Amino acid sequence: MNKVATWWSSCQGPILSALRIVAAAMFMLAGTSKLFAFPVGMPPNGQTAAFGTQVWIGGVLEVFGGLLMLLGLFTRPVAFILAGEMAVAYFQFHQPQAFWPTVNGGVGAVMYCFVWLYFSAAGPGPWSLDARRQS
Repeated sequence: MNKVATWWSSCQGPILSALRIVAAAMFMLAGTSKLFAFPVGMPPNGQTAAFGTQVWIGGVLEVFGGLLMLLGLFTRPVAFILAGEMAVAYFQFHQPQAFWPTVNGGVGAVMYCFVWLYFSAAGPGPWSLDARRQS
């Protein structure tokens, strides 16, 4: 392996952590839209989800589960729960509208499902509270 490839391979852990942090921050925005209408409310009229509804519960998982993922705390079990949330979101809300995710608006749900599933297996990476707790 050449020097560049060797160096790039050594970046695997930090890049894993960076992916977790960025994905979690974006995921939290989906939840803040549902719970607080920030940075924008839910379509079609910009409102928030009604307390206790399934969409509200999804928003809670996205905000607080996303925060735990951002911090890299309890990463594996939280990621597994969030992957399940996204699978439910896809099959309950998106897939009935059309077969293809690009048509039914479910690309994000599918991607997050598999990103969180990956983190449930791979762990958080070195830049995480989980890594600090283990050292």
